[in-house]
Amino acid sequence: MTILSLAQAQAIITTTLAEARSRGAQPLAVVVLDAGGHPVALAREDGATFFRHRIAMAKAIGALGMGADTRVLAQRAATNPAFFQAVAATVEGQIAYSPGGVLMRDAAGQVIGAVGVSGDTGDCDEDCARAGIRAAGLEQGTPEQAA
Repeated sequence: MTILSLAQAQAIITTTLAEARSRGAQPLAVVVLDAGGHPVALAREDGATFFRHRIAMAKAIGALGMGADTRVLAQRAATNPAFFQAVAATVEGQIAYSPGGVLMRDAAGQVIGAVGVSGDTGDCDEDCARAGIRAAGLEQGTPEQAA
């Protein structure tokens, strides 16, 4: 199994924020977690609102804990709300069902961490996270998204 390095995490953050600036996005918070859910790096841009880093963390933790990007989780939650409300209660609210939480995989397809981004629309958050992951040379996403 590949271990996520600090250099990779920093590259993810740098590129994620550069992508956000190139899009004129609202100020973002970015969290990069390893496969165990431990923070490797995080950043909050000037002007990002108070809760953004916590929402970014909830997106990344949710993706790791459920084994799927938060876009997929949001789609699943829409069709099975009772279950996903129970999940949120079980994890004491540390999950966000909005795009912007993206799994990272090594070349063998093993999950090595997740990126959580919050601050703009879910679509923009997710696109910026994906740009950062690509810049670090990692695979991304939930398996069914690649199919």
